[in-house]
Amino acid sequence: MARASGKKRISLALQGGGSHGAFTWGVLDRLAEEDKLEISAISATSAGAMNAVAYLSGLRNNGRKGARVALENFWSDISKKGALFRAAPSNPMAQELIGSPFGFWSTNVAKVMTTFFSPYDLNPANINPLRDILKTIDFDAVRSSGVDLHVAATNVQTGQLKDFSGLELTCDAVLASACLPQVFQAVEIDGVPYWDGGYVGNPNLEPLLKRKDTRDILLVTLNPIKRTTTPRSAAEIQDRLNEIIFNTSLLNQLRKGDAQDAKPARWSLFGSRRPSGPLMHAIQGDDVLSFLSLDTKFDTSWQFLTGLRDKGRKAAADWLKKCEDKVGYSSTVDIEDVFFKT
Repeated sequence: MARASGKKRISLALQGGGSHGAFTWGVLDRLAEEDKLEISAISATSAGAMNAVAYLSGLRNNGRKGARVALENFWSDISKKGALFRAAPSNPMAQELIGSPFGFWSTNVAKVMTTFFSPYDLNPANINPLRDILKTIDFDAVRSSGVDLHVAATNVQTGQLKDFSGLELTCDAVLASACLPQVFQAVEIDGVPYWDGGYVGNPNLEPLLKRKDTRDILLVTLNPIKRTTTPRSAAEIQDRLNEIIFNTSLLNQLRKGDAQDAKPARWSLFGSRRPSGPLMHAIQGDDVLSFLSLDTKFDTSWQFLTGLRDKGRKAAADWLKKCEDKVGYSSTVDIEDVFFKT
């Protein structure tokens, strides 16, 4: 749907995926250069939510260039925290106390420890290095950006999805959305404990499907949907389980939701049939991320992060070249074919 300004409005649905969220950084970085598109809403989870708040804070304060700078600063902070971890003593608890956003939890020692001990045992002080990084985000700017943001988390007590929006969008809401229960203590907001939103909404499509002013939804996925081989090693099995778990909520929404009705326009001698429902688009990280192990979701080295950013930029550029003209007119992804056809 186009505004009077001639810009095409689009909503974004951003998956989570730890350090793999740097791919989404690249997608947003490239979309910010596209003057013909206007992002009207974002629904995001975990790393997707972190990308969203960094982008919107920069956008509100300094326009599109500011959004790009804010994203780079955010991921630079992530990498610097990781560098502190890599320079820490070999004692794993000393590493944990210094704090890395992801790094400690990729070590073999950590994997064994988290099998037998909870974050309440290993980290009784509830140190969360992500909090220090997110505190640099201007959440007043996020809330007043003019972009309707929704952040998903899981209510620990009910197992239901919590959709944070409006005045609820705070540092704690984003921390809740990214709270892996094996790594961090549950994030309590108004007395309610929350875990990672990826279990119930990765991302949550409902608020985007309900919008009347924007039909187009661009889904940015990080977790490979399909595999052609059977995992055999313990690491491969764990990797595939992780992918399945964090894709289940999305697939359930696509299977039963209005998105299933979003088919690309069918051409005939009399032109095309314009769909009446949502218009679905997708930028999938499968080609890049399917070759990476679960451990790389904890890799915060600058070379790795910027490498994923560059691949995300390329994926967005390819999508724009092939699909931008169809925004506002037709879906460019067949949900049944891409996500469900075996």
